[in-house]
This record gives sequence, C-alpha cells and structure tokens, in this order.
Amino acid sequence: MAKSEAAAVVKDPATKGKLKLIILIVVSVLLAIGLSVGATWYFMHNAQSKPAETAETAPTGKQPAIFEAMAPAFVANYNQNGRQRYMQVSITMLGRNQADLEALKVHMPVIRNNLVMLFSGQDFATLATPVGQEMLRQKATASVQEVAQKELGKVVIEQLLFTNFVLQ
Repeated sequence: MAKSEAAAVVKDPATKGKLKLIILIVVSVLLAIGLSVGATWYFMHNAQSKPAETAETAPTGKQPAIFEAMAPAFVANYNQNGRQRYMQVSITMLGRNQADLEALKVHMPVIRNNLVMLFSGQDFATLATPVGQEMLRQKATASVQEVAQKELGKVVIEQLLFTNFVLQ
C-alpha cells in the first residue's frame, strides 16, 4: 500500500507539470493571435489613411482609368482531337483619355478583325493554362496598340482586360 501512495505522489507532480505546459502553450498561441490581429489592423489602418492624403496633395499624377467594353464578346471555334471546341472572351480596354478612346472607336472594325484572327490562330491546349491566357492577353493588347499607333499616331490603350474567358 505504501508503494501505491508513493506512486500517486510521483504522478501528481508530472500531471501538474503537463497542465502548466498546456496552459503556457494556450496562452502563447492566444498572445500570438492577438499580436497578429493587432498588427494587421494597425498596418491596414495606416495603409488606408496614407493614400488618401497623397491623393489630395498630388492631383497632378496619372489621369483616372477609363474602361471601355468591347461588345459583343469574341467567339472562336477550335477543332481539338476531332472534337469541336470554342472560346468566348469578353474584353474591356483600359485607357486614360476619353477623347482618344472615342477616336479609336472609329477603327473598331479593324481592331475586331485583328483580334478575331489572333484568337482563331491560337492552340486550344495552350489557352487552357493561365500562362497561355496571359500570353494571349498581351498579344491582343499589342495588336490594339499597333492599330492605335498606326491610325492615331499614339498608343491610346494601356492594356486589354479579359473580363470573361470561357473555354468549352
């Protein structure tokens, strides 16, 4: 009987040590979470207030972005492994000058023709990857910028944005 009492006495300090360790770990985790939330709030609050101040002090920067949608969406057909596939792309142009965008609209048939030819000449398997889609977007942007440079004498469009991209 003396042995079991001695064993019980020995087990109690080990359980108390484990309990203290668990409590210490829980407190440490809660402290880390609290610091993380606090730091995130602090930096987000500072990031939101600084751009507003700089926007008020320096209004002579870039002009605001103007987005012009090209409607209707572009559709291209593909034949892959004997199956009929298609791609549908909705495009929005990003420019900075409304007058230049209006002048570019006169040449929209040429732009649409060049884009349809570009889209039709692509490999369907390449378009299924994000890298292939980004390469296509860059080629399309270059195509529109080329027409703008040729017809208007300046690059009017900063970039084309794919607002909808469907492969089926």
